[in-house]
Amino acid sequence: MAEQPKNKQVNARAAAANILYQVVDQGQSLSQMLPRVLPQVVARDHALVKELCFGVLRWLPRFEAVLQQLMDKPLKGKIRNGHFLLMVGLYQLFYMRVPAHAAVSETVSATSQLKLHSLKKLVNGVLRNAERQREQLEPQLTANDSLQYCHPSWISKRLKAAYPEQWAQILEANNQHAPMWIRVNALQGERDAYQTELADLEIASQSSPLAQQALCLDKAQPVHKLPRFAEGASSVQDGAAQMAASLLDAQPGERVLDACAAPGGKTCHILELQPALAELVAVDTEQARLNRVTENLERIGLKATLHCNDASKPERWNDQPFDRILLDAPCSATGVIRRHPDIKWLRRDSDIAELVKLQKEILEALWQQLKPGGVMLYATCSVLPDENSQQIAAFLQQTADAELVPINQDETATQPGWQLLPGNNNMDGFYYARLRKTLP
Repeated sequence: MAEQPKNKQVNARAAAANILYQVVDQGQSLSQMLPRVLPQVVARDHALVKELCFGVLRWLPRFEAVLQQLMDKPLKGKIRNGHFLLMVGLYQLFYMRVPAHAAVSETVSATSQLKLHSLKKLVNGVLRNAERQREQLEPQLTANDSLQYCHPSWISKRLKAAYPEQWAQILEANNQHAPMWIRVNALQGERDAYQTELADLEIASQSSPLAQQALCLDKAQPVHKLPRFAEGASSVQDGAAQMAASLLDAQPGERVLDACAAPGGKTCHILELQPALAELVAVDTEQARLNRVTENLERIGLKATLHCNDASKPERWNDQPFDRILLDAPCSATGVIRRHPDIKWLRRDSDIAELVKLQKEILEALWQQLKPGGVMLYATCSVLPDENSQQIAAFLQQTADAELVPINQDETATQPGWQLLPGNNNMDGFYYARLRKTLP
């Protein structure tokens, strides 16, 4: 990342270009880069930086195509940040309501902070040409599937194979702005009453027919505007993710495990729905992520036993069986691309086989920690059958004491689980399968 002057706040467009360079070229995740860079930007521009980063990552192939037409050769080496600054400018011209003259001038101005003084004329010329040729360029931006849907070919190929009638709908949903969902704390009040409180503050929301504590806000809000958020009256969590706690259906006096628990939304929801557990254990491999679980528990006023350890090696941190286990397995995250558009460009086709292997290891290891008669809920935020229905079907076939507890009537041992697709009911893509360990 280009070195920034000390004690000087960073131009929003320069910040976005830096972040995009780190994500696309250096393989950093957007969720890691934003918290690092945003403190350098004046607070009023934080939303702009996010919009620029998310927008460029959603439509990245289109901007690559435009730059190929408008430039003789790509920018490389020490001036590579300029490539992403140009994309920031193009996103403003093609997708935002920023006046063209302001988009161009502000983007050109950002070259100074990026120490790209030699590129001022180039950035100005390319962006002005893009604006002049917009009518000719726009039809070309959807000339083929790659440009129309803006996904890498391996994702499109897998989705076409798995969902021959729905693949286009999934890709389109992935490119939409994700709505803000909140979970109303059942320990502090009813969802309908909280919805009324929101309405009194002129915050419109829609209830979910599937997730009983869920509200989808018509417009995203800062959390401090939500009634009693600091006291734990509500939490931010997608409606699809809120299914986990209700499907797990923990009972009083039970010992429950939330594996791969960070950032803790499901951990807290389980406790909100069933405060009379004997113990809830939450495990994650990264302490920084586990700290977020702690923060969420403390805000809501809940308690759990936390372990920073490997879920696939429970013998290191557990010495007694569980009544119920939520395995929120590591996955491709292909169901939440609308929230994390960098997934499209960071994930590789070869990653899937490795993830399937890891899921299998964790699944088999944690199954040994489940009491006879106990229930495991397997969950991913993926839409790929390899990680979901095929994974569970193979486990059922290979595990003598495992039986399917159907969530839906049409489930079978060869086609197990419930697949939610991105955009359905305005929710993220998620998969759930419920299993029981049979009694001896």
